[in-house]
Amino acid sequence: MMNTDSMTMRAAVVTRYGAPDVVVLRDVPRPAPGPRDLLIRVKATTVSSGDARVRARRVPEGMGLLMRLAMGWSGPRRSVLGTECAGVVEAVGAEVTRFRAGDAVIAFPGAAMGAHAAYVRVAEDGSVAPKPEALSWEEAAALLFGGTTALHYLRHEARVKPGERVLVLGASGAVGVAAVQIARREGAEVTAVCSAPNAALVASLGAARVIDYRAQDFTRAAERWDVVMDCVGETNYARSRRVLAPGGRLLRVVCGLAGLLAAPFQGRLSGHRVIAGVAIVRPDDVRDLVAMARAGTYRAVIDEALPLARVAAAHARVDSGHKRGSVVVTVEGS
Repeated sequence: MMNTDSMTMRAAVVTRYGAPDVVVLRDVPRPAPGPRDLLIRVKATTVSSGDARVRARRVPEGMGLLMRLAMGWSGPRRSVLGTECAGVVEAVGAEVTRFRAGDAVIAFPGAAMGAHAAYVRVAEDGSVAPKPEALSWEEAAALLFGGTTALHYLRHEARVKPGERVLVLGASGAVGVAAVQIARREGAEVTAVCSAPNAALVASLGAARVIDYRAQDFTRAAERWDVVMDCVGETNYARSRRVLAPGGRLLRVVCGLAGLLAAPFQGRLSGHRVIAGVAIVRPDDVRDLVAMARAGTYRAVIDEALPLARVAAAHARVDSGHKRGSVVVTVEGS
């Protein structure tokens, strides 16, 4: 999607923190690829929980000042949000060797953001991989935000082993549906915690058992789990320690400042580990997720797909707290 002026492009822009209606469509300068960069014409992207948190300045307790210092005081320093996308390589830098114009790709700009636009620039050696032909643009765009987070916590931090028991809190969100699939693929037995209407979905992704959080408190269960992964910030070590097996790990994907500082010291006397912090995105993980999707062992779950013109509605859907998987935004042709 190009304007008549080739130096500009259409983008969803956030110049101040606030409700979904602060997101507006504007013409902004179109990026140019550096020597080792790709310029991707975006076909589809997502509004992730990360995008919504940045837009609203909605952060875990104690993190507000740190976020303003890191992201921008009165509004996001990077005004075009968007951490993942699928599209077509429009142009490449002079030193690029792995891709060429016309290639269909999946990319994860991550903290650099910029995917809520007609074009985004990514480094050739960054988090980018060829798109499997069998995937739609919408499916491809929704693979990485949850998947990279799940791999960071389950594979690299908790080092989940075959036969271990993993409980996933918030199992129907973008991170949760990825965590259920990744844990199952690592050979774990998965218990999913979500609302009853989402039970069939998470079971289809590999959960052996589903707990309806409205009807049962998992911390009062008789079971013990080797890993408890909290994708939504609903628990802490004090609440969860009773259901952690010896050597158990609590993964706090969403965690306030106090919990983040305490995590390295909690659980040691009980033989447990508490793991918190920002998920690291590894290019190898991106390529692994794409390979899994190509093989049919990992898939995106799409809540709904909206055009770029309705990006504010996409933010509102994420804010509702009731989405299943990812909210996709289609860009080209919007």
